[in-house]
Amino acid sequence: MRRRTYLRSLSLGLAGLTGCVETSGSSTKTTTMERGPGVRVKTVAMHLEVPWGAAFGPDGDLYLTERPGRVQRIRQNTTEVLADFTDTVASRGEGGLLGLVFHPGDPDVAFTYQTYEAADGLRNRVVRHRVDDGFAPDGVVLDGIPGASIHDGGRLAVDGDALYVTTGDAGDGDLAQKKSSLAGKVLRLTLDGAPHPDNPFGNAVFTYGHRNPQGLAFRDGTPFQTEHGPDHDDEVNVLEVGGNYGWPGEMGVEGDDYVDPIATYTPTIAPASATIYRGPIEEWQGDLFFGALAGTHLHRVGLDGRSVVEQERLLVGDYGRLRTAFTGPEGHLYVTTSNQDGRGGPPAPQDDRVLRLQPA
Repeated sequence: MRRRTYLRSLSLGLAGLTGCVETSGSSTKTTTMERGPGVRVKTVAMHLEVPWGAAFGPDGDLYLTERPGRVQRIRQNTTEVLADFTDTVASRGEGGLLGLVFHPGDPDVAFTYQTYEAADGLRNRVVRHRVDDGFAPDGVVLDGIPGASIHDGGRLAVDGDALYVTTGDAGDGDLAQKKSSLAGKVLRLTLDGAPHPDNPFGNAVFTYGHRNPQGLAFRDGTPFQTEHGPDHDDEVNVLEVGGNYGWPGEMGVEGDDYVDPIATYTPTIAPASATIYRGPIEEWQGDLFFGALAGTHLHRVGLDGRSVVEQERLLVGDYGRLRTAFTGPEGHLYVTTSNQDGRGGPPAPQDDRVLRLQPA
């Protein structure tokens, strides 16, 4: 069995503090600061309600899902509700209208991940939408994903000819180890919604043994994923086809070959997204970013291939809970706040917001 090795990132509360992060016999530097070097933060949208999915459309406009069930479009600093699914989406706890991604070959098609009330309880599904028709639903791509008020996963991503879907264990860790279950997995589909032909188990499952993965991003074809731990060991993972990522623990699991995370965080910081930076700030090129909900900061993971070489915490405590980090067509880094979700302190009058980080 490969021994799990962990990068443990200490919770640093003051700007400029430096600590060590242990990894496989070496160390990486972790710094905490309120702003990166020469970085300006601008608010590009405000007065949102728990923005979750975020994607720029082919038209250059920014589209957001709000967890209660609305799709918003940000155009020239104005916000417009394109669609309201609050009557069909079950916004229960962590569930609701979650991930969003556009079809790479058809500008009129988008996909969302949503929780709904089925006859036997909460379920999650992936839905196709017609963008030019007010985001009207155009069929269910994948249904029957176990749902709950916790651990619904929900992130969508496209790489090449594949649609990737992260799912949580819906509060039942045993499901994460069952290859026949859609819970606690990263799924890989064709863009038509069928299981991808290169999947390892003849179904939609790409990787398994996950608790609540909420971030997924690709760097030169390599998938990086972020995942919520229980009260310890949030993770950053590199996904390997057919890999078992261990949840709910090695105890009682058949087989002992687990994929090690490349970074973990104790105390937990709740990594809630993932994106790879390709913008104008040279020091950040190719780095992984994610919003930290419990950590109330924007987290940067410096990468050398698949290895972590440094980490940095930005905007520490400046904007409260930060959720979805993503990049825009001009390469700038964006992140959403999540202060209207009832999990933190009182929201600011402008919350929730979309922030853009760009050179000063």
